[in-house]
Amino acid sequence: MKPARVADRTAPWWQSAVLYQVYPRSFQDTDGDGIGDLPGLMRRLPHLVELGVDALWLSPIYPSPMADFGYDISDYTDIDPVFGTLADFDALLDAAHRHGIKVLLDLVPNHTSDRHPWFEESRASRNNPKRDWYIWRDPAPDGGPPNNWLSEFGGSAWAFDPATGQYYYHAFLDAQPDLNWRNPEVRAAIYDVMRFWLRRGVDGFRVDVIWHLIKDDQFRDNPSNPDWRPGRPPNESLVPIYTADRPEVHEVIAEMRRVVEEFEERVLIGEIYLPIERLVTYYGADLSGAHLPFNFALLNAPWHARRIAQLVDEYEAALPPGGWPNWVLGNHDRPRVASRVGRDQLRVAAMLLLTLRGTPTIYYGEEIGMADVAIPPDRVRDPFEKNVPGIGVGRDGCRTPMQWDGGAAAGFSAAEPWLPPGPDSGRENVTNQRGDPGSLLNLYRRLIAARRRHSALTRGSYEPMAASGDLLVYVRRHGRERVLVALNLGPEPVTVSLRGDAAEGRVLVSSLGDRDGEAVTGELYLRSHEGAVVGLDPAETHGEA
Repeated sequence: MKPARVADRTAPWWQSAVLYQVYPRSFQDTDGDGIGDLPGLMRRLPHLVELGVDALWLSPIYPSPMADFGYDISDYTDIDPVFGTLADFDALLDAAHRHGIKVLLDLVPNHTSDRHPWFEESRASRNNPKRDWYIWRDPAPDGGPPNNWLSEFGGSAWAFDPATGQYYYHAFLDAQPDLNWRNPEVRAAIYDVMRFWLRRGVDGFRVDVIWHLIKDDQFRDNPSNPDWRPGRPPNESLVPIYTADRPEVHEVIAEMRRVVEEFEERVLIGEIYLPIERLVTYYGADLSGAHLPFNFALLNAPWHARRIAQLVDEYEAALPPGGWPNWVLGNHDRPRVASRVGRDQLRVAAMLLLTLRGTPTIYYGEEIGMADVAIPPDRVRDPFEKNVPGIGVGRDGCRTPMQWDGGAAAGFSAAEPWLPPGPDSGRENVTNQRGDPGSLLNLYRRLIAARRRHSALTRGSYEPMAASGDLLVYVRRHGRERVLVALNLGPEPVTVSLRGDAAEGRVLVSSLGDRDGEAVTGELYLRSHEGAVVGLDPAETHGEA
């Protein structure tokens, strides 16, 4: 059972929650087709309960031709048969709620599949009532694309339709035509989709590429990027000032927020890859935008204590008054944290994610240290890698099957999985780690339990302490409760000097699991790649490290 959460009746649930992202194709297969499904999620729900997470976010499970594995939707209000049925989803939702776990769905409103009935109507003729539901333009004078806009997945963002003699815009694959969010009928249709799932009991949405929704109404060329170099994704050769992050997008997001607020205790999360100063504008005027604009800063940050300390300070300073922070270490589009920071730092990374101020999101498999898997050329599935091969943009490696046990398919399936399991699955898996008190899995469980017990870790302020070198130290404070977090991001032992009224306390969670409960007086010794969460005696905090 989950430890009881410290009561806080004034804060929405998502501010103290730990979110857990599942890529459903890769979590658990029950019907023997090598692809994960909703009954598999139901079967593995006890794992999430044991872990202690508060909300389950599912990557797309709607009907789809799977050109981009669910991000090309052909029906927004049903479940793809590969995952199950609406009845399976309702059963999962009910079971999750009975265990105190919220369920969030991916909303993909920027584009549909080219097989969605809306697009099939739109491309039927120039005078079809749904023609303006998508973005159509006449060819340039030379017959080519209307402008220089590029697809995120390589090549022009314009696809020619011979039957009607116009181009349609697609920010991603040509099988993913972009909806025209300047059309009020499109907005109303998507808002009805949101209401369909909210009435069903879904607790909120993560909105895919939310910063892309509005495009320039004058269709101006994007400028060249002077910093682009060969070997980088081709779309980065242009600066997308006319295809993303347009000022009008905030009006759309405010409308989405109002739809969510028609229902009680729901959350709106936005996927946004922008610099911090632009990211925070997505909270909206007077916090009328996304509750949580996803903060991906740690996905790209150099794993150096001083740089991370600076990044946290910049983010905290940029937040609008009342804006609630959030942190992410991994997702379905980026290399796994184990492959970015190395196995030695996995425990420190977990401690950082789960003790910074704000809402953390765990990507499935992070809790057991899953790493990127090298995918043989004949097993590549990702359309991005197929379109732009050889420069390392493939996402298959971070989407491989969850490693449940040491069996042939890592306990994921009785059949050949859609992607190969990691070569370390015989060793790094849930079954092995569950029984090891010092495992990474049990560190995640202890950290999440500590968050539940200590309001300083869920609601407290963030107060950096002076540190140098590989040492990162901060205090979380809520009322008279204070918790110190000390992380050694380097290979050499270090000592944290604690002075004044921050000099005494007791270790609440140690990264190796062998120092919990240890008394701390005057200084805290950290071994190589070690972190500790220390409950300080109640007092005012003044300290140096």
